[in-house]
Amino acid sequence: MPTRTRCTIWRPLATAAITTLVAAFLTPATAAQATPRESRPVYSYEHAVREAVWVDTRLDGDGDGRTDRVAVDIVRPREPAAQGRKVPVIMDASPYYSCCGRGNESQRKTYDAQGRVVQMPLFYDNYFVPRGYAFVGVDLAGTNRSDGCVDVGGRSDILSAKAVVDWLNGRATAYTTRTGTATATAGWTNGRTGMIGKSWDGTIANGVAATGVKGLRTIVPISAISSWYDYYFQQGAPLYDSGPDWLSDYVDSPDARARCAAVQRELVDGAPRTGDLTGLWSERDYVPDASKVEASVFLVHGLQDLNVRMKHVGQWWDALAEHGVERKIWLSQTGHVDPFDFRRGAWVDTLHRWFDHELLGYDNGIDREPMADIERHPDRWATSTVWPPKNTRPATLRPAAGDRPGVGSLGLNKGQGTATFTDDPRLSETDWAAAVDAPTPAKAGFTTAPLTRDLRLSGSSRVTVTATPTTPTAHLSAVLVDLGPDTVRDYAASGEGITTLTDRTCWGPSTTGDSACYQETRAETIDVGYTVLSRGWADLGTHADPGKGAPLTPGKAYTITVDLAATDHVVPAGHRLALIVAGTDKDLIDPPADTPTLTLDLTRTTVRVPFVGGARAFAAATAGTAKAPPGSGPLDGVEAPRHVQRVP
Repeated sequence: MPTRTRCTIWRPLATAAITTLVAAFLTPATAAQATPRESRPVYSYEHAVREAVWVDTRLDGDGDGRTDRVAVDIVRPREPAAQGRKVPVIMDASPYYSCCGRGNESQRKTYDAQGRVVQMPLFYDNYFVPRGYAFVGVDLAGTNRSDGCVDVGGRSDILSAKAVVDWLNGRATAYTTRTGTATATAGWTNGRTGMIGKSWDGTIANGVAATGVKGLRTIVPISAISSWYDYYFQQGAPLYDSGPDWLSDYVDSPDARARCAAVQRELVDGAPRTGDLTGLWSERDYVPDASKVEASVFLVHGLQDLNVRMKHVGQWWDALAEHGVERKIWLSQTGHVDPFDFRRGAWVDTLHRWFDHELLGYDNGIDREPMADIERHPDRWATSTVWPPKNTRPATLRPAAGDRPGVGSLGLNKGQGTATFTDDPRLSETDWAAAVDAPTPAKAGFTTAPLTRDLRLSGSSRVTVTATPTTPTAHLSAVLVDLGPDTVRDYAASGEGITTLTDRTCWGPSTTGDSACYQETRAETIDVGYTVLSRGWADLGTHADPGKGAPLTPGKAYTITVDLAATDHVVPAGHRLALIVAGTDKDLIDPPADTPTLTLDLTRTTVRVPFVGGARAFAAATAGTAKAPPGSGPLDGVEAPRHVQRVP
């Protein structure tokens, strides 16, 4: 992955000017001490200003003949405005504030009799308002107290949130009520805005940043989508048995459900279950617009997130890197989990310093720290100066047939032979990996010998296969597996790697209606004999055009490249690296219409893996003889993926 970065003057000009002015009246020693490095909780949370405005989006998504207004709930320190000083904004635009709640405790917004927010979900307002920030919680169009319709990452979602950034910078109109004519201005802010949010909320931050809107200085997308097509499909293979119309209906306010039938119909018609790449999906792909991003990006994701999968990280990160966007990343062993719930103290401290740097201009050194934090074992973290490391290079590995059907080797030498398997929709990646050394009929597995030294993968892999199907439809899955004993976060459990405790810790002051105290968590771990570290899927019918599938001719060979999700994983000495190719990955993709048998031509099957140190590192790690792992038979892993109606 590219790691080019652009040169940026991090400290804002206003702060630099003030520092220069102060320095003119101070001795050199005292001037050096005058530049702050950390915002302090010097303002009253109890007496903070709480207000609501409705920002005009200039859209009429619900077709009622008037432009839609989105509700914006604000909590800001009272003292700076009284003293004529302006504050920056931390903003979370969400569809979930009333229907479903935010955070591990599913908090919803609550209001007083005057319609002012009492409980603002999450800790952001409690912690940051006393430190001189305003917090803004935006109801996406069609949700809670906003007009319009939810369109699942499209123009309405993105432009309704962008309109708020515009209003904060004096470029849009807001009103004091949902239907009135009295306007409201944001004279209390300097317009410098940082967007944050998990899942759909973080996705909105990605989309707004991709508009290039002025005033948005940083985004912190957590477990966020970079392309909505890739949330529902991968290369034509359906990942869920529903589409964006279900998700829109899930979060729509009662009013929106009554007036947004036309938008619902557009979501159905524009997202066919064929997996074809339509204009609806192109509108909801933010990656091509990475060149417009002016905000810095602090990205957080779970390496085992099976909801918003790691493919979203790899393609977004690569595009940001290509265009020189300043960026930082945390990668955990969890599934779809907020860092507040897997690394709380370090997260709050890091986020605090990030916002101080990006929104207040404090030179606190966070821009000179390692770019990446990666969880290697539960609660044990490593860092990388840049990510992926500069000496990461792809190596082309080739599978070869072995003495038993479907059990072969993986190495640098040219592959040979064939491998045949029959799609079995009852089985998943956990079944394949557990029996990787057995000649089971539903998969083809290829392994290295035990490694003689550690081998690190960092980035996105690609598997190219030449496969001959027996039916007109066929799906392919490819997974990379670390074969060897380990203790990992149990991402397949209900907490996706965490257990919620009863004790609480507090992160800022509280009020009667808004507590800053949250239940603690700890890592939920499991001992395993293998770890699936990267996955990818495709409809073989998209071999010629990734945007449109076509029926297959039974008996004809087709070549397709399957993109695997980004990862960062160290395969320890003594473990083996495996590639498994199979059909339906139960509960992670839907099965095809037929039940095909596929034959792989191993002379034309490869996997390109980004190793730190490249092919030389792989050759060194597979040279010599290492002690074989003890025992035989099925390996233990996490539970199989579960069929659930996932929401981002």
